[in-house]
Amino acid sequence: MPTLDDILENVGEFDRFQKQTFFVLCLLSAAFTPLYVGVVFFGFIPEHRCFSPGVAELSERCGWSLEEQLNHTVPEWGSHRDSFSSRCRRYEVDWNATDISCTDPLGSLVGNRSTVPLSPCQDGWVYDSPGTSLVTEFNLVCEDSWKLDLFQSSVNAGFFIGSINIGYIADRFGRKFCLLYTILANIICGILLVFVPTYLWIVILRFLQGLVSKGCWTAGYILVTEVVGPKYRRTVGILYQTAFSVGLLVFDAIAYALPHWRWLQLTVTLPTCFFLLYYWCLPESPRWLISQGKNDKAMKIISQIAKKNQKKMPSHFENIKFEEEDSGKQRPSLIDLIRTPQMRKNTLILMYNWFTSAVLYQGLIMHMGLAAGNMYLDFLYSALVEFPAAFIIIVTIDRSGRRYPWAVANLVAGASCLVTALIPEDIHWLKVTAACIGRMGITIAFEMVCFVNTELYPTYIRNLGVMVCSSLCDVGGIIVPFIVYRLVEVWHDLPLIVFAVLGLIAGGLVLLLPETKGRVLPETVEDVENFHGQSVQKAKKIYLHVQTSEVARG
Repeated sequence: MPTLDDILENVGEFDRFQKQTFFVLCLLSAAFTPLYVGVVFFGFIPEHRCFSPGVAELSERCGWSLEEQLNHTVPEWGSHRDSFSSRCRRYEVDWNATDISCTDPLGSLVGNRSTVPLSPCQDGWVYDSPGTSLVTEFNLVCEDSWKLDLFQSSVNAGFFIGSINIGYIADRFGRKFCLLYTILANIICGILLVFVPTYLWIVILRFLQGLVSKGCWTAGYILVTEVVGPKYRRTVGILYQTAFSVGLLVFDAIAYALPHWRWLQLTVTLPTCFFLLYYWCLPESPRWLISQGKNDKAMKIISQIAKKNQKKMPSHFENIKFEEEDSGKQRPSLIDLIRTPQMRKNTLILMYNWFTSAVLYQGLIMHMGLAAGNMYLDFLYSALVEFPAAFIIIVTIDRSGRRYPWAVANLVAGASCLVTALIPEDIHWLKVTAACIGRMGITIAFEMVCFVNTELYPTYIRNLGVMVCSSLCDVGGIIVPFIVYRLVEVWHDLPLIVFAVLGLIAGGLVLLLPETKGRVLPETVEDVENFHGQSVQKAKKIYLHVQTSEVARG
């Protein structure tokens, strides 16, 4: 019996209709970057020091340069200018006193500089930055620096909770409905963020954005892979993620041009209003419609694909009926992800790999950024490394399949982290080279887990499966700052040892998954259970019965 993929081979696997759908969804993927990595620019931390009343007037009277002013009035500025005291404490003296010496102001006030008492920054801070951020607007430094962590954690918490809820909506009510609902919610929250005056409301709105935005991105990924034929599925999946990398470059350029966080937020939010036009230019997934028993609607979309692609539907496909093996709709359920042995193994391994990919991907960026220079250049370099990673996947995946390149990428990432930790600090160029190889490996692994995840679940639960497994990515994103910033206090390269262990284990576990190269997407749990034993493409459990007079007479 012919399958849906068989029909796509006749009406176009990746022709004009699919290319249009792919392009508009790539715009959605690129627009996700301000939500995922926006804290880099929305919450950048400039150099800062306590504001001390009277210092500016004294500096003007004495004719000090800025460096002289800082050496005289900021604790530990000369020797440890990045210390807690230089940023979060000030001398408890009266700089408005009339008898202050310009050559030794502290000595003229208290006699011994080492005995000058220090106090918190009661009158705010001075920031060395031409722009504004959440940090400068709400003084999220020193004792309140944890509030910036909470800002980012609220997004990841939203990702985590929304992964399951939005995944259920996409599998229960359709990919298109899920996209439009989450796009609208994200626009509303994004615009409100520009105008709310308090930190608390900013955190709440950021959480709500996280609640819907990741589900929106993943629903777009599912849709774009379900409307193309099997020959192009892996390519559009990789390029959809590469669109995110393009979004990184665009976001970096916009942030450089607009160093004020509220204007930046407004600029990246307003263009997403055009995504509401998807109501008219995006189709529902015919695979999802079939799994829900909506056969007439599925056939209507297939006809639209043929018309848009300027292909004629073969006569024996013009009148068809989709029949499911159980003759009824299949409802997504969390228990289905672990009900059978192969589904259970797939789910647990995928969850671990999502977790590991997030920890290594974000952790390597954080670890290399501990001595960051130019913020915009550092961000640019971290974005550019993702393009050769995508190229490597496209070149190797058809030759070697999914499983082996994915396993090797994890193993290379883990081994590179170990090598980086063992290289002495004085061979800096070699240490950086090894770290970049590790970053390349985990970028490949991150793209592969997202791609393969869609191929290991049946249609009716595919979106929910991706959402649940990828929720471990959000757990990794929440804990990785603690792994990096706490362990470096023990030994600077200790986080790399942790990353190495996680990556090597992930590479081994990937080898236990079935190969999905050249396979049609599974439609039922039984298809998944039989994946290991297949050597050729398996016929689907959703058949297309030709309703013609010849068949009736037979």
